[in-house]
Amino acid sequence: MPNILLAITGLSPQVITETLFALHQQRALVDEIHIITTRIGREHINAHLLASGSGQFYRYLAEYGIDKATISFSHQHLHIICDENGIEIDDISTEEENEILLKKCLELSYRLTSRSDTTVFFSIAGGRKTMSACLMVAAQMYARPQDRIYHVLVSPEFESSRDFYYPPKKSTPLELRDAKGQKVIKETSYADVKLVPRNIKSFVY
Repeated sequence: MPNILLAITGLSPQVITETLFALHQQRALVDEIHIITTRIGREHINAHLLASGSGQFYRYLAEYGIDKATISFSHQHLHIICDENGIEIDDISTEEENEILLKKCLELSYRLTSRSDTTVFFSIAGGRKTMSACLMVAAQMYARPQDRIYHVLVSPEFESSRDFYYPPKKSTPLELRDAKGQKVIKETSYADVKLVPRNIKSFVY
């Protein structure tokens, strides 16, 4: 039974590798990754995760000995939010844009859960709060007993870092900012990345 990760992201593609890492730590396999995002969100994913030979997604797989052929994730798996004229949206900031986003979340959630042989992991950790809320609504509508909704919690000082994508096997020093905005150096071994599950059964009618 293929496992599909369906996530929503804004300007922080790190949430994708963080979620993938956390799922793997729970021995949950992921066979496909689908991302709902904006035009700018896609640019960040392409630049930081899917860049050929250097993207953090490929670095993570290589470091943890995971064959990249076992996970389907490419530019074709990025679902960009567009307006009624087909123009890609840069940000979700208006009521109309939120309605378009909700429609996209509903359509994709329905399509992925319509495949009876799958399990869908809904990740609501990325994007604006309203973006996460839209995917949560879609999960409430279409999730089945085998599906799961997850939020990802990352240690606060690492969560705000643009250079942290997952805990590497070998701890390395990383320049971070403390609560006062001051620069600090901290080993990545202190990073805590964990999944917070939501009870999907309460959403299935």
